[in-house]
Amino acid sequence: MPKNKGKGGKNRRRGRNDNEEKRELQFKEDGQEYAQVIKMLGNGRLEALCFDGTKRLCHIRGKLRKKVWVNQGDIVLVGLRDYQDDKADVILRYNADEARSLKAYGELPEHAKINETDTFEGAGEDIPFEFADVDDDGSNSDSEPDLDTL
Repeated sequence: MPKNKGKGGKNRRRGRNDNEEKRELQFKEDGQEYAQVIKMLGNGRLEALCFDGTKRLCHIRGKLRKKVWVNQGDIVLVGLRDYQDDKADVILRYNADEARSLKAYGELPEHAKINETDTFEGAGEDIPFEFADVDDDGSNSDSEPDLDTL
């Protein structure tokens, strides 16, 4: 049986977190666009709503695939394809602080929701209910007749 001369296998590398240090904020260039993840599709793909108004099927590049976890609601930088307008490639994932600074710089629109998984407007709003007043005998206090007694 061979001796282990290294410092461990992939389980040791899995525990490290190298991307926590402060990095320089990367702005979009020509052929790139900011987007918000709508739905994770699996197999390294996701559906994202770009801030130019189009919904695109995005592919997570191999450099990010196992190292950076992309979740629903994240702000990402995607590279647009010249030959396919409805598809793009995820280049970079912004954390919440970086996304807030992008919004402060005016790069992201004001309606962009940061650090929220619910990206759909109108979901979860309160629905108003009106209750009729009921007397002690079980009839409505309104002047309308009770249909059960007729």
